[in-house]
Amino acid sequence: MNLLMRSKICCLCSICIAYASIFIANALTFAETAITSAPSKVEKSDSESAQRGYRVLTEKAVLSSDFTQEVFDNLWQCWPESLRLKAEAASAKQRREMAFARYGLTPRPETPEKPLQYVVDDNGNWTMNCFSCHGGSVYGMPFPGAPNNRFALQTLTEEIRKTKFKLGKPLSRMDVGSLVIPLGTTNGTTNAVVFGMGLMSQRDEDLNIVTAAPQKFMHHDMDAPAWWNFHKKPSIYIDGFAQKGHRGLMQFMMIPENGRDFFLNHEEDFRDVYAYISSLRPPQYPGKIDAMMAEQGRVVFEQTCAECHGTYGSTPTYPNRRIAINDIGTDPVRLNALEVEGRKKYARSWFAHANEDEEQTTVVDPDGYVAPALDGIWASAPYFHNGSVPTLWHLLNPSKRPTVWRPVSEAFDNEKVGLTTEVKLKVPFDELDAAVRRSYFDTTRFGKSNIGHDYPAELADAERRAVLEYLKTL
Repeated sequence: MNLLMRSKICCLCSICIAYASIFIANALTFAETAITSAPSKVEKSDSESAQRGYRVLTEKAVLSSDFTQEVFDNLWQCWPESLRLKAEAASAKQRREMAFARYGLTPRPETPEKPLQYVVDDNGNWTMNCFSCHGGSVYGMPFPGAPNNRFALQTLTEEIRKTKFKLGKPLSRMDVGSLVIPLGTTNGTTNAVVFGMGLMSQRDEDLNIVTAAPQKFMHHDMDAPAWWNFHKKPSIYIDGFAQKGHRGLMQFMMIPENGRDFFLNHEEDFRDVYAYISSLRPPQYPGKIDAMMAEQGRVVFEQTCAECHGTYGSTPTYPNRRIAINDIGTDPVRLNALEVEGRKKYARSWFAHANEDEEQTTVVDPDGYVAPALDGIWASAPYFHNGSVPTLWHLLNPSKRPTVWRPVSEAFDNEKVGLTTEVKLKVPFDELDAAVRRSYFDTTRFGKSNIGHDYPAELADAERRAVLEYLKTL
């Protein structure tokens, strides 16, 4: 029986894909030392490559610049009045901190004045990188590789566009594209899959740019997975259709300015990025754990969950098992959005052939989602592939999952293990501040359902409490 399908799309550079839309040619209450926030945790055998990979992500712009430092420094002038007045009276440093908080930007552990999510060059040009989706924080503590569950890409882009108009600056492709293509309707999620499909539709299998008729796609928001389980996976994406390889990480680079040669010239960079992502490991739970209850939970977990999610400890296993959608019952939109022909084209493409010495396997007609490994599960809320479930307690208690909810702080919910939230009857659409309005998660909307994975309902209350305690140990 499968007990914790936290199926997050493994679109490894999904926010960066959003940038390249070719359609439009506080803090954690535990001790700070409890969570390691170093740039990476590397395997000794490949540490130099991993460190180079981190530098590629944070220092090398492989896309066109999104905006300049001047634009970012003036964003506050288009904020809602109360926030704008506060920013006007603040120092430059305080304004930067306010902007980071508003848009879900994470200070880099080594240079906190710069965001993890952008390459900022010496000329003040800001260019989005893969950490936009995969470089968040663990309840207020910066942690590269953690899902960025606060990134407000749509709001940031809208306010960049307004600021550029005021300053007389030219608009970028994403500034224009976001007028008609949703970048993400809820903070922390993005329309990643659709952008990947659109980009691929404008290339042939050797990555040459081609002219293709506009296509209609099934827009839907997805939640990014934690990178710290990447090393366990033989395949990527929530349906596991693509074999893992460094070339697959390069799809976000398919902006028109990057021709086929650009990919060939940057392949070594992404071998290093692959090494970096593979080196990451999850943080350890920093609070107290009831050892006796956790052991009881381990027994229940291994009897009811391990078949799909694997075992943990000194000799861990991971089955990489795909669960049929009729069994798991979670939102099917992500599965249905990728058509067979698109998957076949990917299978024939340069991206799918990174490891020619190994058998290439692309699943062109998956019937469900792959049960993820659960290492660091306590640190990667919200849950499910669409981010619809705010805590592990709600995941284990299917009938208690809220219909509309929003995070109210970055503080950790010790009791329910996950985001500290408030529950609402509906989204306040009369809320004029878009950043606040988009902080609400409405599970009645298309692609955002929180139903499914209801196996825990078969457990007794005591068993669910024990499993919850055990999950803190992973």
